[in-house]
Amino acid sequence: MSEEDKKVDEDAPPPVTEDGEEQAPNTYMIRPNFAHKFRAAHVKEVVHSVLNEELADKSYDADETTSLCKHLSNEIKGKLKDLQLERYKFIVQVVIGEQRGEGVKMGCKCFWDSDTDNCAQDIFMNDTMFCVAAVFGVYFY
Repeated sequence: MSEEDKKVDEDAPPPVTEDGEEQAPNTYMIRPNFAHKFRAAHVKEVVHSVLNEELADKSYDADETTSLCKHLSNEIKGKLKDLQLERYKFIVQVVIGEQRGEGVKMGCKCFWDSDTDNCAQDIFMNDTMFCVAAVFGVYFY
């Protein structure tokens, strides 16, 4: 093979996946750019705004909690994608329960890179319900 055969044609169209979508070129980034790092405080603001917008006039209904949890997690994930944190994978967990004056404890354990990965959470409460939303941002190497 000659050197010209080995050259990559810069005008050639990008590679295409099996389902017809353009495949992004490899960037070989090991760490996120400082400006595009997952910042827990900023993400918490996003989660807080979504919870307050969506749950301000809601009351607890056991039949609606499953669909409401899915809706909230999709809304939060959509707003996080708008932040354009490149190469981050988001895990959004939403828990809704009835407000009865009882205590609830939640916990999680993660094995990740503390330099790039992080989490944020926010709590919404009213007279009839509580909602805890947790977001995990994991950098994809």
